[in-house]
Amino acid sequence: MSERSELTLADGVRLHVETSGPADAPVTVVLLHGWCLDRRTWHHQMRALQGTDVRVVAYDARGHGLSGVTRLRSATVGQLGDDLAEVLDAYAPSGPVVLAGHSLGGMTIMEYADSYPEDFAQRVAGLVFVSTTAEGATHTCYGLPTPLTPFLRAAEQTGAGVLARLGAWRPHRAVLPALRPGVRWLLFGDEYDDRDLQMVMSAVGRASLRSIGGFRNSVGNQHRLDTLATLGDVPAAALVGDRDRLTPPPCAESIAEALPGTELTVCEGAGHMLMMERPELVTTALSAVVAKAAESTAAQRRRRLSRARRDGYDQAA
Repeated sequence: MSERSELTLADGVRLHVETSGPADAPVTVVLLHGWCLDRRTWHHQMRALQGTDVRVVAYDARGHGLSGVTRLRSATVGQLGDDLAEVLDAYAPSGPVVLAGHSLGGMTIMEYADSYPEDFAQRVAGLVFVSTTAEGATHTCYGLPTPLTPFLRAAEQTGAGVLARLGAWRPHRAVLPALRPGVRWLLFGDEYDDRDLQMVMSAVGRASLRSIGGFRNSVGNQHRLDTLATLGDVPAAALVGDRDRLTPPPCAESIAEALPGTELTVCEGAGHMLMMERPELVTTALSAVVAKAAESTAAQRRRRLSRARRDGYDQAA
């Protein structure tokens, strides 16, 4: 069974957090959702991990889901990286952690790695990047002919700036049925479960106009390939759909090139919502990284124990 709680961050924003699994689990998995979505987008993976010896922490980012609203100046990917650091301190203060991020969630992981390199190196034992990018909007063409991309991008940025200043209200909830075809086209590929689309629409309805528009600038400008290149041989997976209109395959390919040892998977016919469109595939990739993290941690413990025994023998002699 999962438990729900709230974490009050340093700046007073409340995060809605859902946890499951034993507190003393050998590995903790932290699930981070995408922009304008919430933790429920990981529901297939959360269900699959229940009953295992893995602890799962999933939360709604500031300004999303059931979490508190964010100030406009705090609607940045860098702030989300700081929030992740606080979540880890509160819900996974010790032991190895596997971070899994979808879209904005993956970018959040990269910000955490960039801002807290020592903590990252000590704590993070595995990474899963789903439909995300380390290059901002570089490869985003919205599924349209590339000559149109600059014009659409400029219009989107202008509109985002307007929305960001409209505050924490959610007038778009009244017109969600009209938005449904556009959201379905933008986020899903050839096949999808209607219940998953409905869940996505519910999440979009929960996101405030400030969140929808406010994060756009930092999302579009983030570049963290250099950060990924410093992370060493941490077990990692990068998955993407070949019909992804927001973070197309070149995004995942550049992540895999920057991060040695990353297993790259390109899913035919899938869009941006891989955790829902290909739940078994994402769950398998996540479980494989968790297993590698647990094995690596156990090996480190054996090495530490061996050194301790050897040092004890030397002192006795």
